[in-house]
Amino acid sequence: MNNALDRARILIEALPYIRKFNRQTMVIKYGGHAMVDAKLKKGFALDIILMKYVGLIPVVVHGGGPQIGKFLSKLSIKSNFVAGHRITDEKTMDVVEMVLAGKVNKEIVATINQHGGQAVGLSGKDGHLITARKLKLISNPDEQGDKPDNPPEMIDIGLVGEVVSINNRIIMSLIDDQFTPVIAPVGIGKDNETYNINADLVAGHIASSLKARKLILLTDVDGVLDTDGNLVSSLTVDEADRMIARGVIKEGMIPKLQCSLEALKGGVEKVHIIDGRKEHALLLEILTDEGVGTEIVLN
Repeated sequence: MNNALDRARILIEALPYIRKFNRQTMVIKYGGHAMVDAKLKKGFALDIILMKYVGLIPVVVHGGGPQIGKFLSKLSIKSNFVAGHRITDEKTMDVVEMVLAGKVNKEIVATINQHGGQAVGLSGKDGHLITARKLKLISNPDEQGDKPDNPPEMIDIGLVGEVVSINNRIIMSLIDDQFTPVIAPVGIGKDNETYNINADLVAGHIASSLKARKLILLTDVDGVLDTDGNLVSSLTVDEADRMIARGVIKEGMIPKLQCSLEALKGGVEKVHIIDGRKEHALLLEILTDEGVGTEIVLN
C-alpha cells in the first residue's frame, strides 16, 4: 500500500510543473556517460517521450566525443586537443561528421522511436540550421607574454567552428508536426566548409533562438560544486562569475557556465546542469520540488 501511495505522491508532486511547463520548449544537451550506458540510454529516451506526452516540447542536441575518439582509434588517427577542443583536420572532420550525424544521431532517434516517441534526426547542415565559421583560438597571454615582441598568437585547430547563426525554421516545422528534433552539432560555413562545434554551445544558441523556457545540460558530475565539494542547487550569473574568479569552478565546467550565460542573455529563463549518470535525472530536475542538479538564473 505504501508503494502505491508513494507513486501517487510522485504524480501529484509533478502535476503543477506539468501544468506550468505545458507547451514550453526545453532544449536538452545530451552527453557524457548517459550516452554510453545501455540502461541510461533507454531511460533518457523514456524521459524525452514522457515530456512530450505530458505537453512539454523537448529539443535534443547531442555530443559524441567518446564515440568519435573510439572510431578515430580504430582508423589509427591520433586525437590531439588544445584548450579542450579536438584538433580537426579534413580527415578527422570526415570521421566526426560520420559518427555524429550518421551513427550517434540515428541511434538516439531509433531508441526514442523504439519506445514510442516520434524523433527526427538532423545535423546543422540540414535546412541551413547552423551557420558556422572557423573558431579563432587565441593563446594564453600568460604563456606567450604580453610584450610587443611576444604577443598572444592565433592557434589553428583546424575545422573547429563557432556558431554564427541559427535558422530554426526546420526545428519549428518539426515541433508543429509533433516530432522531437534530435540535432548533431555539425555546422556549415559560408564557404560550404563543414565545422565541428562544441555541443554545449550549439545547445545554448538553439535554446536562445527558440526562446526556450529551459536549457538542460547533462554532464558526468552532480552539477556545480562549492569549495567543499557540495552541490550548489541554485546560482545567479554574478555568483558563478565570482566562483570562477576564485578558482572554485574550473576546467570543463567553465565552458558550460559561459554557454549558460549566453543562453540566459538570449532569453532563456533558466539553465540546469545535472548529472546524467543518475537514472531519470531529467525528469527529477524539472518535475520535482527539490531537483537533482544546479539551476542558473540571470539575476
